[in-house]
Amino acid sequence: MTTASRDQAAARLEAERRRTTQRLERLRQDHEGFVAASLNSNADDEHDPEGATIAFERSQVETLSRRLQQHLADIEAAERRVEDGTYGICERCGAAIPDARLEARPTARTCVACAA
Repeated sequence: MTTASRDQAAARLEAERRRTTQRLERLRQDHEGFVAASLNSNADDEHDPEGATIAFERSQVETLSRRLQQHLADIEAAERRVEDGTYGICERCGAAIPDARLEARPTARTCVACAA
């Protein structure tokens, strides 16, 4: 991996990290809002139609947050691959991962053929 391609990969991953942490922060704020709404309400989630919506929204935000936290872990793993020179190399077959795939999925670990 050349210095230029390493710098490009690092910049791509940094941008992905920034977008992901911003989304995660917005979800945390949403979650806090749902928790506050349920605390200030004496709604019974099981029997109140509005309570069920709040519980569903809270659950959905929690799930999305977990996915984003996993994506941050994937970004960290990709950054380690940049450092050790294996970024952009398929973990299954050893072929180069096309730039278009890395643009679309900066944390990709496999080439298109192996991912299918």
